[in-house]
Amino acid sequence: MRYNSIMDLSLAPIEQKDQWETFLLAHRPQALFQSWQWGEVEKKLGAKVWRWGWFHKQTLVGVAQIQKVTAKRGTFLHVRHGPIGNINFQDLKKLAIAEGAWFIRVSPQVHVDTVYKKLGFTPAAIHEVDAECCWVLDIDKTEEELLMGMRKTTRYEIKRAQKMDVKITKNKKADDFFSLYNQTSERQNFVRHGGINEELEIMDSLVFTATHESRPIASAIILFRAGEAIYHHGASVPNKVGASYLVQWEAILEAKKRGKKLYNFWGIAPEDNPNHPWRGITLFKKGFGGREVNYIHAQDFAISPLYIIPKIIEEIRRRWRGY
Repeated sequence: MRYNSIMDLSLAPIEQKDQWETFLLAHRPQALFQSWQWGEVEKKLGAKVWRWGWFHKQTLVGVAQIQKVTAKRGTFLHVRHGPIGNINFQDLKKLAIAEGAWFIRVSPQVHVDTVYKKLGFTPAAIHEVDAECCWVLDIDKTEEELLMGMRKTTRYEIKRAQKMDVKITKNKKADDFFSLYNQTSERQNFVRHGGINEELEIMDSLVFTATHESRPIASAIILFRAGEAIYHHGASVPNKVGASYLVQWEAILEAKKRGKKLYNFWGIAPEDNPNHPWRGITLFKKGFGGREVNYIHAQDFAISPLYIIPKIIEEIRRRWRGY
C-alpha cells in the first residue's frame, strides 16, 4: 500500500499489546526486538521505551518501538529490527531532539536499502548485536531429513553425545548457564550480556543444559517467538562428548514439538571476513544445515555534531574486535 505523502499519516502511541502484536506478526514476525515482550524486557532494565504507531485514516500502517540509550559513547534513540511499515521519519527526529539524543540508529529487517540513504542516513560503524547476518534452519521436516541435512561431523557429534550418556535438561533454571557463561566469557574474552534474567522472566524461553557425569558442560537459552525458535545465548566448557551439538539438537526437537517452522541460530560471521571473531561459532551453526539470511547494515542519522564522538569510538571498537 502506498500513500501520496507521509503527511497523510497520523501518529499515536500504541497502548494495547494485541494491537501491536497483530500488526507485527503480520508484517515482520521475526523482528524480535520490536516485539511487545522485548519492550517489557528493556523497561524492566530501566530503559525509556516508546511504542509508536502511524495511521492512515483509521488503519495502522507502521510501527516503531524506540529505546533511549544513554551510554558512555553518547545518547541515542535505537529502533532495533525496525521501523516497520510506513512511518513519518520527522516524528522520530522531533523525539530525538526533545530527548537530547545525538543520533538515531535503526536496523530494519529489510534486504535492500531503498529509503534510508535518501533520508540522510549513513551506515553505522557497528551493527550492535541485532544479527545482520543470520543462519536459519527450516524445521518443518522429519527428524531423519534434518539429520541427513547436517554435516557428517555434526551428526557424529550428536550421536556420540547420546552414546556417552550426556543428559539434557530444559527448564527456566539458569544457575548452571551463568556459571558456564562466566567461564566462556573469560576464555573467549567477550563482554557478558546484561538482562538475561529479564529475558527468561518475560519471554517464552527455556534453558537447555547438558551434563556429563553430573557436571554441567554446555548450555543454551532458546527464545520461542511467533513461528520460530531463537538460539540467543550459549555457553560451554571444552569437552569431548559433543555436548553443545546435543543441546542444539534437543532445542530443535523442542521447537518442532511446539509447532515452530524455523530455528534461528542467530548471528554468523560474514563470508568476506575470515578473521571475524564469530568464525568458529559460525562453522558450528552451519553444520546443522540451513541457509543464510541477510539484512541491511544498521543506519545512523546524526542529530548533533557530537555524533562524531560515538562514530569514532565505535569504529575503533569494530577494528579492535575484528568485525
